[in-house]
Amino acid sequence: MLKAKYAPGEPVPWFVARSTSNSEYHFGSVAGRHAVLLFLGSASSPLAAPLYDALLARRELFDDERTSLFVTTIDPRDEGPAGLRQLLPGIRIFWDLDASISARFGVASPELDARGGREFIVAALVLDPSLRVMRWFGGTSARIDFAAELIDWLERLPYPRSGAAQPQAPVLLLPRVFEPELCRELIGYYERTGGKDSGYMKNLNGRIEGVVDYSVKRRDDCLIEDETLRHVVAARIQTRLNPELRRVFRFDATRMERYLVARYSAEVGGYFRPHRDNNGDGHREFAVTINLNEAEYEGGDLCFPEYGRQTYRAVTGGACIFSCGLMHEATPVTRGQRYAFLPFLYDDAAARRREANNAKYVDATVHYHYDGPQ
Repeated sequence: MLKAKYAPGEPVPWFVARSTSNSEYHFGSVAGRHAVLLFLGSASSPLAAPLYDALLARRELFDDERTSLFVTTIDPRDEGPAGLRQLLPGIRIFWDLDASISARFGVASPELDARGGREFIVAALVLDPSLRVMRWFGGTSARIDFAAELIDWLERLPYPRSGAAQPQAPVLLLPRVFEPELCRELIGYYERTGGKDSGYMKNLNGRIEGVVDYSVKRRDDCLIEDETLRHVVAARIQTRLNPELRRVFRFDATRMERYLVARYSAEVGGYFRPHRDNNGDGHREFAVTINLNEAEYEGGDLCFPEYGRQTYRAVTGGACIFSCGLMHEATPVTRGQRYAFLPFLYDDAAARRREANNAKYVDATVHYHYDGPQ
């Protein structure tokens, strides 16, 4: 049975296709606007034709500024005199006559059946300006009457921001890393398990030990011990976050330190004063803050004092990613409770450095063993 590939938050593969305007259209070049990939199958299909007509009736939605529509067909007849035509700006046709693109996205069978036919699912995929999945429409053989729902969604998409850029810290705000259901599950895990007072590592005369100092930090942490839940979290980081880390910062993270849900509570004015997560020879390369809730508290934002006093807050399920060498703080929570998943990312070279630093740690239980390349 066919199933559409690539979940919300995942980047889609860039491909080269023959189109109405270019024999080698590079799909990666459409970044910077929302893109809709409409997997039509055939314009003459009695199921797909009404969907296509409904989108053409609202062609003003496709202006190549906010949104572009790419219609993908596997039917050679659609290239004929009475077939599909591009309408610029905004609407282009991909001739996917061998169904290689459609099969790559999971909406077409890669091989022909005994009668020369091919299984196909009519579907539409909406991508954000970074070409990461926002939402599928259709994607199952039982549901193709999604024209009105898709149009309503497209009407509410924002235009890309314009105007002069403002100075800011070199951080990446990335939405759709965790789905809302996973955020609620992680908060529930914390509430069932409970958190413990969170200290921090302090370097004292060349020796590193954990300390609790409320003048610096006030937070409760819960380590995730459930292996199934850890696997789910790791998969989201690998498929949704790491590709952007490689693309933006040119860093290939192969390891993640700690599966930790943190809670900053207004009851104690939860905070973490300005600090760095890697003071020189440590192993941590990138810090990640994934917000598990965003509207249920006030305060509790990230700030990077070296680059100004503006604050940063990812949406629920979104991540703020930044170098561990940046000074940053979590501002006090003044209302409610803030929950976040807080891992560190590093690579094999940093893992070897982590093992070499064992002698600096007073507590032998935190000593690390490098287990080879991953």
